[in-house]
Amino acid sequence: MLRKIYDRVMALAGSRHAEPWLAIISFLESSVFPIPPDAMLAPMVLSNPGRAWRYAAICTLGSVVGGVLGYAIGYFLEPVGLMLLKLMGHAEGLATFQAWFAQWGLAVILIKGLTPIPYKLVTIASGLAHFSFPVFIAASVVTRGARFFLVAALLKYFGPPIREFVEKRLTLVTSVVAIVLVAGLLALKLLKG
Repeated sequence: MLRKIYDRVMALAGSRHAEPWLAIISFLESSVFPIPPDAMLAPMVLSNPGRAWRYAAICTLGSVVGGVLGYAIGYFLEPVGLMLLKLMGHAEGLATFQAWFAQWGLAVILIKGLTPIPYKLVTIASGLAHFSFPVFIAASVVTRGARFFLVAALLKYFGPPIREFVEKRLTLVTSVVAIVLVAGLLALKLLKG
């Protein structure tokens, strides 16, 4: 089933309606859809590198707006949000998120937004935890934008070989970016304090 969805997403990447579908998939992935928009972003950038930034912007906007839906599900529809976390295999998701947030604060959203860990877990859990909505939006724009623009840049400038590298090591690549981002935030915090 998941493979059929993935194959369909790849076919959409080559269609003349690819951009609207990229926006829709980016939106849905942030709250309910299982396939990340990277599956469409990569072949689209490879086929038209001149539009890489446009495609990354579409992913970012769609993902952040979809994140608002995930947040709203958690915030306004708590039973539905808890059920979705359970269906995704994270019945303890809210408690875990709250514990992580208590320990790490905003860094949780920044790290989770960059990594391939399903972003929908962060959006729904943020709503369930009644996390600050403006901070959630700002963190979502930064992390999702960083992720999609990084993928687009790598593909635009390095082409097919980097696509293979990123697909095989997506967790490593996004984790390194997350570590650099968190280290930068900690350095800023230490400089201010």
